[in-house]
Amino acid sequence: MERLTGLDASFLYLETGTQHLHVCALLLLDPAADGGDYSFATFKAELGRRLAFVPQMRRKLRAVPLDLDHPYWVEAGDYDLDYHVRRYGLPAPGGRAELAELVGDIAGTPMDRNHPLWQVRVVEGVEGDRVAVILKYHHAAVDGVTGAELLMALCDAEPGKRGSEEPPAPLGREPEPSDLRLLAEAALRFPTRAGVVRMVPKTVGRLAGMVRRRVGNRSGMALPLTAPRTPFNGAITPHRAVAFTEVELAAVKRIKNAFGVKINDVVLAVVGGALRDYLAERGELPEEKSLIATIPVSVHESSRHTRGINKVSSLFCLLGTDIADPVQRLKRVAEANRAAKEEHEELIGPDFLQDWTQYAPPNTFRIAMRLYSSLELAERHPVVHNLVVSNVAGPPLPLYFLGVRLLSSYPFGPIFHGSGLNITALSYDGKLDFGLIACRELVPDLAALTDRIPGVVDALRAAAEQTA
Repeated sequence: MERLTGLDASFLYLETGTQHLHVCALLLLDPAADGGDYSFATFKAELGRRLAFVPQMRRKLRAVPLDLDHPYWVEAGDYDLDYHVRRYGLPAPGGRAELAELVGDIAGTPMDRNHPLWQVRVVEGVEGDRVAVILKYHHAAVDGVTGAELLMALCDAEPGKRGSEEPPAPLGREPEPSDLRLLAEAALRFPTRAGVVRMVPKTVGRLAGMVRRRVGNRSGMALPLTAPRTPFNGAITPHRAVAFTEVELAAVKRIKNAFGVKINDVVLAVVGGALRDYLAERGELPEEKSLIATIPVSVHESSRHTRGINKVSSLFCLLGTDIADPVQRLKRVAEANRAAKEEHEELIGPDFLQDWTQYAPPNTFRIAMRLYSSLELAERHPVVHNLVVSNVAGPPLPLYFLGVRLLSSYPFGPIFHGSGLNITALSYDGKLDFGLIACRELVPDLAALTDRIPGVVDALRAAAEQTA
C-alpha cells in the first residue's frame, strides 16, 4: 500500500465531467512483419502474462473516507483482463480519419476508478492489414518518463522474444486498510498541511526575482495570463477530436544542426508555424502577440523527492506565431526557450510544483475545480496559456509490442479548461510522431492544423539546405 503524492493525486482532483486527466497513445502495428503470427487471443494472453512486470497496471485506488487525505494505491490482485482489454473492428476504409475518430471517442470517456487505471483497445481492420492499439492510462499513474518505461515493459527489441522471460509470481490481492486506520493516518498527517505557510514567502521571493530580472533587462520565460485569446482558449466539453502525423527525424536534426538549436526548439517552432498558418487562414491569428505554450519538463533526475510517479515542472514559452519568416521564428523560439530554462533553473527549481501540491487539501482542490468548470470561468479571465506542447525522446530502434512490430506511436496528453489543445511529439525509429488532441467543439477541424506540420518542417529543411 502506498499513498499518492500530492502531485499524483492532483490529477484526480482536477478531473471534472468535461476535463479528463488521462493520457492515451495510438500504436500502429504490422502483424506480417518478420514472420509475425498475430491473433487477438495470443496478443491478449501475452499482455496478461506481462502485467506481472508492470506494477502500475496491477494497482487500484483506495480512497480515504471523507477525502481527508490523498488516496492510496493497493494491489488489485484479481483484475479483470476482459474489462481492461477489448477488441474493436474499424469501419471501412479503415484509414486515418476512421482511426482518429475512434481514438477521440475513447479519449473522451472518463475512467472508472473502481478498476486499475488503464485500458487497452485492440483495433483490427486498419488499412494496409495493420492492427492498432489504443493505450489509455490515468495521469495519476504515469507521466512522460514512467509512461515510456511502461511501454518498454510491453516491448522487445527483437522479434520472437514473446514468452521468453518468466514473470514473477503474482502477488495476489492486497488486504485493504480499514476506514478507521485511514482516518487515523489522515489525522496524524493533518498538521503537516501547515507547511503550505512556508511556501508563501518562497513563492513571493521567486516572483520578486522574476521582476528583478526584467527590471535588469534580463529575459525570462513568457508570463502566464498574458497570452492572446484564440478559439481554443475557453471552457472545454467532454468531447475530443484527435489527429496525428509524422515527419522524418533526420529532417528535424538537419534543421537543428544548421541553425545551432535543439530538437525541442525545432518542435516548438514547427508547432508555432502550423498554428500561425491555421489561424491566419481562418482570420483568427493574433498578429501582435505570440501564442504561449506550456512545456512540461521532466525532473526525475533533479528532484529531491523520491516518492511518486509524476515528477514534472513547467515552462512558459513563446511560439513565434507573430513572425512570418520560419527561420526568424525558429531563432526567436530558441532564444525564448533558453531564457525560460535559465529562469526556471535559477528561480523556480525542479520541486516547486511538487512542494506546493503536497499540501493541497483534497476537498478544497476538488470543489474549487468543479466550481471553476461549472461557472466556465476560463471564459472570463485572461488566458493563462494557449496550449500544451510536449516533446518526448523515444527509442531510436524498432520495437515489437507484445511480439508484433511497432510502426508508429502517437501520444495524446490531456487538455484543460482555458487550453483546449494539446500537441505532443514522440521520436521513434527515425521518425517524429505528432499526436494532437483538442476539444471537438473548440477545434472542429483539427486535421487541418495537423496536416500543416509536415509542410512547416519542409520549409525549415529547405532553409537549412540553403545554409550549407
